[in-house]
Amino acid sequence: MSEERRLAVLRAIVQDYVATSEPVASKALVERHHLGVSAATVRNDMAVLEEEGLIHAPHTSAGRVPTDAGYRLFVDRLSALKPMSPAERTAISRFLEGAVDLDDVVDRTVRLLSSLTRSVAVMQYPSLTRSTVRHVELVPLGPSRLLVVLIVNTGRVEQRTVETGDVDLTTADGEAVVARLRTEINAEASGRPLTEAAARLTALPERFEVAQRDLVRAATGALDDALAEEREERVVLAGTSNLARLRTDFPQTIGPVLEALEEHVVLLRLLGTLGEDHDTVAVRIGHENQHQGLTGTSVVSTGYAAGSELVAGLGVLGPTRMDYPTTMAAVRAVARYVSQLLAP
Repeated sequence: MSEERRLAVLRAIVQDYVATSEPVASKALVERHHLGVSAATVRNDMAVLEEEGLIHAPHTSAGRVPTDAGYRLFVDRLSALKPMSPAERTAISRFLEGAVDLDDVVDRTVRLLSSLTRSVAVMQYPSLTRSTVRHVELVPLGPSRLLVVLIVNTGRVEQRTVETGDVDLTTADGEAVVARLRTEINAEASGRPLTEAAARLTALPERFEVAQRDLVRAATGALDDALAEEREERVVLAGTSNLARLRTDFPQTIGPVLEALEEHVVLLRLLGTLGEDHDTVAVRIGHENQHQGLTGTSVVSTGYAAGSELVAGLGVLGPTRMDYPTTMAAVRAVARYVSQLLAP
C-alpha cells in the first residue's frame, strides 16, 4: 500500500510541476490532491522518493521536482493515454486530408504536431529499407520524348523526362516498344524495395533490340535517378520557436538543443528504431538521449505505416517537464491519421 501511495505522490508531483513549472511542496499536494493521508505522511513519502532518486530539490526551498528517473517511472506506470477529444480528432483529420501529395502530408504533419504539443515536431520521410515501388508509368510526349513516372507505396511520385533517340514514339512500332518496356519495368520493379528494383533494372536494355536500347537505357537511367533520390533519408521539423517559449526549462541555454536539431543524423536517431506495433509510442527522457545537447529534453516518437508496413517515424521533442500523457496521445493519433492517408 505504501508503494502505491508513494507512486500517487510522485504522479501528483509530476502533474503539478508540469502545470506550474514551480517546485512542489507537501502542503500544496495535500491541498490540490485527494491523497487520503496527512501532510506528515506525504512529507515522509517525498523523503523516500528523494532517497530513491525520483525527485530532488532544485534549491533550498521546501519544494521538489521530478528527476529523469521520476519521469520515467511516471511514464512507465501510465495505465492509459489521455484520449483525444472528438473536436481534436476531427480537426486532425480535416487538416491532414487537405494534403495534395506526400510532401504536403509531411509539412502539414509537423506543423500540426508542433501546434498540438507546443514542442518541436520531427518527421522522417519513408525509409529506404521499408519503401517499395508501387508502379511505373511511361507516357509519350511526342515523337522523341518520354515521361517516366515513378510511384512509391508511400504515395510519393517522381517524374523524369527523357529523349528517346531514334525511336519514334508516334508510330505503331514506337507505341509497341513503350508498352513492352512498361510491362517489363513493372514486372521487375513493382512491389520490390527501392534498392532491389534499381538493381534488377540494370540488365533490362539487353532484352531489347539494339536500335531500342538507347530508349530503354534512358528510361531505366531516369528511374535509377528517381530511385536514388527516393532513397535519401530525409527529415523535416517544425516548431523550434516553441523552445524559446520554454526557455525557463533550459536554465543554462537552449543553444545546444538548437545545434543538435541542425544535425541530420541526430534527427534520424531521435526517432529511434521502429518496431512492428503501430500503436507503440516510445519515450526517451533526459539522459536517455545519447546526444549531449539533448540531455535536458524528452522525445516522444512512434512509427507510421503505408498499408500494413511501418515505413518511418515521427515524434516531438520538448523539455523533460512535458505533459507526457497528452503528448503521447497526440503523437499516436497523428501517426494513425498519416497511416490512413498513405494506405494503398
